[in-house]
Amino acid sequence: MPKRKRVQREHTEDWQTIQQYTLWPEQTAYELLRPVVLFGDPVIQRAQETGEPRTSLERKADTFDEQGMVSFFASRPRKQPQETARSLPPDMRQLIVDLRMEMPNISIREIAEICDTRFQRRPSHHSIKTVLASGPPPSIQMRRFPPWNDTPDPAQRRHNIVQLHAEGWSVASIAEYLAVSKQTVYTTLKRWWQEGVKGLDDKSHARHPRPRKVTLEVANEIRKKQENPLIGEWRMHAALLQEGIKLSPRTCGRIMAKNRAIYGWDKPKAPPKPKKEMTFKAARRHEYWSIDIRYIEHHQLPNIKGPVYVISILENFSRMLLASAISERQDTIAYLKVLAKVLRNYGAPEAIVTDSGGVFYSKRAMAIYEALDIRKERIDPRQSWQNYIEAHFGIMRRLADYYLNKAPTLDEMKKAHRKFIRDYNTQIHFAHRERNDNRHSPQDVLRGVLARTLPAPTLARIFFATEFTRHLDRSGYIRFRRWRFYAEEGLARQQVQVSFYTSTLKIEYQETELAFYTIEWEANKHIKEVKNPRLIETGYQSPQLKLWTLGPDEWLLFLKLPDYAARKKPQRKPDVIQLPLPDLDENQRQQVSS
Repeated sequence: MPKRKRVQREHTEDWQTIQQYTLWPEQTAYELLRPVVLFGDPVIQRAQETGEPRTSLERKADTFDEQGMVSFFASRPRKQPQETARSLPPDMRQLIVDLRMEMPNISIREIAEICDTRFQRRPSHHSIKTVLASGPPPSIQMRRFPPWNDTPDPAQRRHNIVQLHAEGWSVASIAEYLAVSKQTVYTTLKRWWQEGVKGLDDKSHARHPRPRKVTLEVANEIRKKQENPLIGEWRMHAALLQEGIKLSPRTCGRIMAKNRAIYGWDKPKAPPKPKKEMTFKAARRHEYWSIDIRYIEHHQLPNIKGPVYVISILENFSRMLLASAISERQDTIAYLKVLAKVLRNYGAPEAIVTDSGGVFYSKRAMAIYEALDIRKERIDPRQSWQNYIEAHFGIMRRLADYYLNKAPTLDEMKKAHRKFIRDYNTQIHFAHRERNDNRHSPQDVLRGVLARTLPAPTLARIFFATEFTRHLDRSGYIRFRRWRFYAEEGLARQQVQVSFYTSTLKIEYQETELAFYTIEWEANKHIKEVKNPRLIETGYQSPQLKLWTLGPDEWLLFLKLPDYAARKKPQRKPDVIQLPLPDLDENQRQQVSS
């Protein structure tokens, strides 16, 4: 074979000219890098001359430094042998012909997809067309799967869809082949993927039941709360809602009715009452406070023979229980103690609503109302419904009486009462069920709004009862309720005022405070214990210097006096018997008279 004659050309560095003279891609790549790797020209300069990216030139130069001339041949693609129709396996050729026989509208692309799924080899479109034009005769004369509606077995219908999809058929081809909608194909494939073989069977067309709210745990919780037979469906609904269980009052009522039928419990019945317009309906917060005292008679406290009293104060607008206390007595002191706590925490209202109880109209209570500028309102005789707190007492009877009546001690009763106050104020209230501001409990409706606030010194001065007057002895002590209290030795023989406010006793002289004592009262209004003495330094101290200074533990500031001795009955003197005088004659009588 004669050698090829090479054409002599002029040497040049122009890249466009050099690119035209190169014969192989490897030669072009070498000429592109030759000034960089041979002469060390800057890469950025070569990039501007050739128009190639700078980063590509740097990467190819680094690869040439590592691998040499091999780097020019590594990226050259290896030529694959050209595929022909005759190179396809006979099974694939037969499948292509059968697919066109079974479904004439099937596309060339989908036939290639099916062949790739079956044989892991994807023939070209030209090979498929050649096979369809000059391939073997079809091996089937009819379709493998009947249409969807012609298959009586529902599981077999869906199995046909899964079978075709596993062979590589598309959803559109399956729907056209079986004469069914695409949505049915999608639903069948989804059920197969989620449930497997179980998803091939028919499902019930009935409505799927929602998750039941009334589970065994919820029903058992209602049964436990229904241990209190006086609780109603609304209060049950509120109590469950507080614990995060959402049941409608009607559902609670149905479950409670079933429990009554099972356990033989009686349903509490209340006589229907006509609806009347409330006289003291509040239009704003702290406009009216309702106050009353309730009796707890059927308690289990062995040391208390009579009833136990519940003194409560209710805010009419929000229905919030501002304060409530269990007391062994219902006198003015017990009432003023609760009233002072509410006034200290919430301020003074515009008006107070009570019945005609004596403790609410005592001289001391009326003086406090006047001093605090509180209007006193009274409900009509025998019209207790006008007082909002009567409705609250009905709620208390259903929620708390069961636990108050079975409390073995007074502390347990007070603990149950505190729980009732907390639950009542935080549970949704029937009066606020239609509010649109998402505030349905008394505590949320009040929102911490205070009434007309009063300074603490002013409030304390008003509540201190200055009704007692005592004289100091020569040592500066007074005698009060069978106790001795020290006030000021420098005011010996002077008259002082003694007053007490709840548990604090105060001694003062002409509006000057001398001493304070913390006292604890007994049920019979006697002082049980005295502690925490506090003396006030004043200008009335005695000028007489003391021989020595006593410590706080050595100086008796208070002392309990002995009880009065029992009065002795006077002894009766013995009867004197008068002896009869002797009989005298006339002469003897004259001598005695003379």
